[in-house]
Amino acid sequence: MLVIVPFPMTEANRHQRREQLQAVELGPDIAFDFRSVRAAPRNYVSASDMVLADLGVLEAGLSAEADGYDAVCVDTVSDSGVAALRSELSIPVIGPGRASVLTALMLGKRFSILAMWPHWRHFYDKTLSELGVEHACASIRALDAVPDNQNLLAGKEEEVFAALEALARRCIEEDGADVILLGSTTMHQAHGPLARCLPVPVINPGPLSYKLAEAALGLGLTHSRIAYPTSPAPKPELLHAMLDSASTFEH
Repeated sequence: MLVIVPFPMTEANRHQRREQLQAVELGPDIAFDFRSVRAAPRNYVSASDMVLADLGVLEAGLSAEADGYDAVCVDTVSDSGVAALRSELSIPVIGPGRASVLTALMLGKRFSILAMWPHWRHFYDKTLSELGVEHACASIRALDAVPDNQNLLAGKEEEVFAALEALARRCIEEDGADVILLGSTTMHQAHGPLARCLPVPVINPGPLSYKLAEAALGLGLTHSRIAYPTSPAPKPELLHAMLDSASTFEH
């Protein structure tokens, strides 16, 4: 499986993303490669940021099927590039955003999204609206902490975990949530501590996407070509040329 990391980063930083594999049991015949995009927005705040994110993820995964991968997971709860990659690939493409929301509805009746940053709310609202499940979202609560997309929560664990626990308890006790959904794969280091201390299920979106990709392969399923039609005039060379220039600019 190919996991697309939505920011350019070093192998050391990608290793922190790979640590998500420790939170899920997968079959012995599954191997993972983590590939960074070549260009991305600084963060996912504006509509223009989201366009850049889609382009970066699409370009990074465009050759996945030809490269021999059996499935693609996109390592962002925004699901950036997922729809575009589904239009290009026949293999399963899984994004953790929709997957987390739909899984929450299998585990409980009302869920809350726990985020690091209030500026991410727009892509949670987009997912909820597209799925038509706004009524099932008890709340979206966020710390006011600018996310570190490279180092994640490293060095801030004790302070951040305590703050997230307090926020999650408000979601449960004040908002009526019976499931907690982590609002970013960059928060995966908080999953274990929160799951151990909270009285409700806590969904870890990245590992969930890996397990769902495994399930899709095991069941012989992939996305619908009617829902995600291919382009009658694909232009992969144009996309790669655009990202050649963008990646030079990034560095």
